Amino acid sequence: MTIPYPTSQPVPSFPAVSVPSGAPRPRLSFLGTGYLGATYAICFAELGYEVIGFDIDEAKIAKLAGGAVPFHEPGLDELLRRNLQSGRLRFSTSYAETADFADVHFICVGTPQRADGMGADLRYVEASVTNLAQHLSRKALIVGKSTVPVGTAEWIEQLVSKHAPAELGVEVAWSPEFLQEGFAVEDVLRPNRIVVGVKSDWANGMLYAAHKGVFDLAATEDREVPLVVTDFATAELVKVAANAFLATKISFINAMAEVCEVAGGDVTQLAKAIGYDPRIGNRFLQAGVGFGGGCLPKDIRAFQARAQELGAGEALRFLHEVDLINLRRRTRVVTLAAELLGRRHGPAGPDLSGTRIAVLGAAFKPNSDDVRDAPSLAVAAALAKAGADVRVYDPEGMGNAQLAQPDLTYTGSMVEAVTGAELVCVLTEWAEFRNADPVQIGELVANKRVIDGRNCLDATLWAQAGWQYRGMGRPQPRA
Repeated sequence: MTIPYPTSQPVPSFPAVSVPSGAPRPRLSFLGTGYLGATYAICFAELGYEVIGFDIDEAKIAKLAGGAVPFHEPGLDELLRRNLQSGRLRFSTSYAETADFADVHFICVGTPQRADGMGADLRYVEASVTNLAQHLSRKALIVGKSTVPVGTAEWIEQLVSKHAPAELGVEVAWSPEFLQEGFAVEDVLRPNRIVVGVKSDWANGMLYAAHKGVFDLAATEDREVPLVVTDFATAELVKVAANAFLATKISFINAMAEVCEVAGGDVTQLAKAIGYDPRIGNRFLQAGVGFGGGCLPKDIRAFQARAQELGAGEALRFLHEVDLINLRRRTRVVTLAAELLGRRHGPAGPDLSGTRIAVLGAAFKPNSDDVRDAPSLAVAAALAKAGADVRVYDPEGMGNAQLAQPDLTYTGSMVEAVTGAELVCVLTEWAEFRNADPVQIGELVANKRVIDGRNCLDATLWAQAGWQYRGMGRPQPRA
């Protein structure tokens, strides 16, 4: 059922449930303090809950306990320090302490792609649930939040029944996350929906109590937060289905960019025109070098793998083409680079030896330092493999980029990256790059050639400044 809470009257409440710890409201733990778990832990402390964040990584826990967020997310550092000081938030590497403290345990560990296939690697989920269950001494609710294959919640129930004393009555539920990097604080405090998969009224009531701070905040701001109460399988499918849809939408407009390039159309105008249709909308219709990050690529592959296991592989066959379109856009940048630099494209690819190329962007999106499966970094590596002298700059992602691609050359500023470059590739749409003055940049480069891999630059302005401009799926602008 879907419960849209009206904002013109008090938020309705579920029947009161007994909080196992005896606290006035459930105490919460978040197992895994990566991007997902740390953000949720900090933000729920901000909502007034007593929270503990758990991780086996001692260095990460020490950093968080010291008031520093180990990744870039706007606004999160201030919230971390404020809630550490208030005493509502703490961090631990002890399963025993975490089990003793909390009533609701959210599983937020990573589910990366398996090394031997497309499926999700659930070893971290298994380890966290197994170790937690062994230390529980009273009734608790274990809630999955990581993105997992459908059927995982039932498997976790089996793990709990095997490792937790039966007389405790420990229950399992599922509540997927919908965070957007760069907007995660807002997404936790002011979500556009909450989805819970439950099997009992007690689990439903505990999850409502664990989210009451979200609903109370919405009521004070006269907003609605729809709550979808459903079964395990549907709750697990919501996140992967949403990501599959978004990935499909991005690859669709990138496929249209390929058509525009051969037909002479402008994909930015095409996207604007179809985006006015309310059935389509204009979000995720930005053609460019495609999607990346730690969610969409691995999630659509894991979704395909799980559907195949369930005998429904044909239903998601289209996601294979979505993935191929996405990867093809990266290759397109290398091809464009060869064309602009006047290099032939041989059987082994273009030879870019002796050319200097500036790559602006390493993170997979702006306002993030996440370089996992980042198209920008993949393109930079491909250009270097073709023989180019590549200089990379990103406002926030340099440290992670150096770990992921240590053989590339990194610079400390955009000016340093573009100085002496024969080609500039804008591959992450940071405001610093979008708003760069093409006249000033033109005085630093060896040749005025630019590839706008995100279609984020003013093409006419750059052309008027004497640049050879190439966008993705866009005609060459007139100077």
